[in-house]
Amino acid sequence: MIAHIYWDIDPRVFSNFEFLRWYGTCWLLGMVLGYKIMLMIYKREGLESIELESLATYVMLGGIIGARFGHILFYDPIYYWNNPIEVLPFRLNPTFEFTGLAGLASHGGIIGALLALYLYNRKYKKNYLWILDRLTIAGAALGGFIRLGNLMNSEIIGTPSDLPWAFIFVRVDQVPRHPSQLYEALFYFLICFVLYRLWKTGKYSTNNGFFFGLGMILIFTQRFLVEFLKENQVAFEESLTLNMGQSLSIPLILIGVFFMLRSIKNTQKPPQTA
Repeated sequence: MIAHIYWDIDPRVFSNFEFLRWYGTCWLLGMVLGYKIMLMIYKREGLESIELESLATYVMLGGIIGARFGHILFYDPIYYWNNPIEVLPFRLNPTFEFTGLAGLASHGGIIGALLALYLYNRKYKKNYLWILDRLTIAGAALGGFIRLGNLMNSEIIGTPSDLPWAFIFVRVDQVPRHPSQLYEALFYFLICFVLYRLWKTGKYSTNNGFFFGLGMILIFTQRFLVEFLKENQVAFEESLTLNMGQSLSIPLILIGVFFMLRSIKNTQKPPQTA
């Protein structure tokens, strides 16, 4: 008989304290790690670390707001139209309940972070693609922690599986399933490691847009593939050939290809002669 992994973790860090949850804690840990990665990059490239504080604030707020509204718009707009108060981290019906930001979409987070970075660059006059390349490395680390947060919440569960490492999410049902959250978390950390090591070689450090493009390709290709091992998040996806996560990943992969090829092409241009 195969012994599966029984997963029955309370989403709250402390059972008697409602306002500290593992999901938010994982977000915080991911942002701290992402900041540390950016700090190492700034120091290695001889930049003032104080510039990073404003950048981190812009991107953090943009990513969280974008991820929240991405979930609302992509997955359940009608529900939130009828229950607008639940855009915030609590509900009032039938009684007051603190929920945290229950529902964040990575695709929306990417869009929100890109818009926040645009606003940052307008104010501080920085090279958009240069910063975006470095943020992609840090963002992959954050993505890994977000998926660990999903695991702690027993959400975004996988399809049924008989593999020995299958998880039984006790708070959902008694069915052994792929730990799809863990798969994605490991992929994110691997992508972060690969991008960081590649950046550290200095080979593509002047190819503005290269790391952003490569990161988008790797992140959303793994997202597209892992979706085959996930249960659909909302009912309307059952009638789709590709679910919402996969449909949103395709254009982001193509955007990644465009920026990666563009960065290589621009670097290979011959020098202009007078």
